[in-house]
Amino acid sequence: MKKTAIILGSASDLPVAEKSIEVLQKLNIPFSVNVISAHRTPETARDFALKARAEGCGAIIAVAGKAAHLAGVLAAHTRLPVIGVPVKSADLGGLDALLSTVQMPSGVPVACVAIDGGANAAWLAARILALGDDELADRLEGEALHMAEKVEQANHELIQKFRR
Repeated sequence: MKKTAIILGSASDLPVAEKSIEVLQKLNIPFSVNVISAHRTPETARDFALKARAEGCGAIIAVAGKAAHLAGVLAAHTRLPVIGVPVKSADLGGLDALLSTVQMPSGVPVACVAIDGGANAAWLAARILALGDDELADRLEGEALHMAEKVEQANHELIQKFRR
């Protein structure tokens, strides 16, 4: 099975990345985690992206705040799918990171989830990887059924609570 690389622009982004890690662990998807700055270590970011496929990656999750160019820098150097996770900051609430992540030039796509949307980044990576992995596709189907059951149970409990 291909792994998912999680790249943090800063160690302070770890709480958001941990949401991705939890989902990947739940789905038994191998992953790696690194801190690589698009601005402070641009050569490292380029080198990582260039080698990612050869090192078994099938998707990259880039978690970054503020200027948040990490996902775009990685996408410029790989043809693997890159999923950007903008991180909320005190300055602009994450809007700066969101716009930096989604405003990519044609031909250099970056998928983008919600601000602090680490969990959905992992769910999206899993769906991408499942295109070539039937066992993972089955696990995703099972998780979807489990989520639906939880909603149905909550609905049943709510109906019972307010039944007259």
